[in-house]
Amino acid sequence: MKGTYDKIFCCFPSQSFSYKRPLRVNSSQNGNIFLCDYKDLNCVVGKENVIHDRLQYLAAPLCLLYKTSDKKLLPIAIQLKQEPGEENPIFLPSDNQDWLLAKIFVRNAEFNMHELNFHLLRTHLLAEVIFMATVRQLPSAHPLFKLLVLHFRYTLQINIMARDQLMSEEAFFSEHTGIGLIGSRMFLRKALATLTYSSLCLPENIKVRGLEEISNFYYRDDGLKLWKIIHEYVEGVLGHYYTSDDYIQRDTELQLWIKDIYKKAFLERQSSEIPQSFTSLEELVKFATMIIFTVSVQHAAVNNGQFDFGAWMPNFPSSLKCPPPTCKGKAKEIDVLETLPDIGTTVHTMTALYLLSQKSSDHYSLGNYPEQLFVEQKPLELTDDFRRKLEVLSYDIKARNVGLPLPYTYLDPENIENSVAI
Repeated sequence: MKGTYDKIFCCFPSQSFSYKRPLRVNSSQNGNIFLCDYKDLNCVVGKENVIHDRLQYLAAPLCLLYKTSDKKLLPIAIQLKQEPGEENPIFLPSDNQDWLLAKIFVRNAEFNMHELNFHLLRTHLLAEVIFMATVRQLPSAHPLFKLLVLHFRYTLQINIMARDQLMSEEAFFSEHTGIGLIGSRMFLRKALATLTYSSLCLPENIKVRGLEEISNFYYRDDGLKLWKIIHEYVEGVLGHYYTSDDYIQRDTELQLWIKDIYKKAFLERQSSEIPQSFTSLEELVKFATMIIFTVSVQHAAVNNGQFDFGAWMPNFPSSLKCPPPTCKGKAKEIDVLETLPDIGTTVHTMTALYLLSQKSSDHYSLGNYPEQLFVEQKPLELTDDFRRKLEVLSYDIKARNVGLPLPYTYLDPENIENSVAI
């Protein structure tokens, strides 16, 4: 059983593993040691949910990984609590069942971090608040409105459904997760307080975390190509209307738009790095690129593979029934099995992940719009060119995937929805 688990844990790969999801790790200065830190979950440890009259448990672990000479990441140590102490040992790969149990707590932490922070907050909720600022502050004839509005198609509808079916009383997070509804709200406040502009911009995000040289990291490779294609499209369209930075500075509707986003989405936090105004076309292009990338590419990256990675429950448990181990050498196989969630929780979690991973019944892939809002020849030509570049990238990704034992399909432009629509 131990061998089976070790082969399937996607954040603890063998040397042949291909990274299929956005890694959330930061590297050391020399680039060999990486730390995956779930410290933001510490605010809910000790405040866990009760499922079927049984208290559940969380951890806020730290996982240390080492980049080998062939540029693969391997875990070398796990600490399940943030503060060192006698009841907070450092688990190593040689610790047998203790190591397996520690990995399960890391994967549970990943479930909460992924679903609440990187999925719900950074795509669904961010898209909603930016859309609301767009319809409040920009008239329908504004070029930025025309550029963005189709990238918010169905976002309000899907978010209303998420609040009702996932984030309300007696809904999924309340009934089937260890963090629970109250804990989810606490954690979301913490996650929002640490959200930054640079973390939403993929080129900066990858560079800051030292992930340029990790091999088989197709999220990075495909994502950076998509960022470039989107940036070129946005730059061409907005550059057609804003022929000088002076036009940017004098556009009162545009300035009210970014102030609205700064206030409502980021609560006027200067530490968020979000601009409070635009002084140049370059600044506007970068921000608009970030929005389109977030609601299309980034959402596809964090959403479309959820069932693929979560259908094997020990890899993505939504709750854990026993507390984290506080010493070494005592864990047995039965302890591992007893810690995993019950059957009902497992089935509900798998069902939720399956539904979320399905392609929308009214799918429009990136660059293919149900309506054409621009009427001038130049923006129309740029849109056609945008679509052609995405088609070429789609062909290249398909050709690469033919030679992969585990194809990475999530950022094939054909599989990317224009908006957060599911």
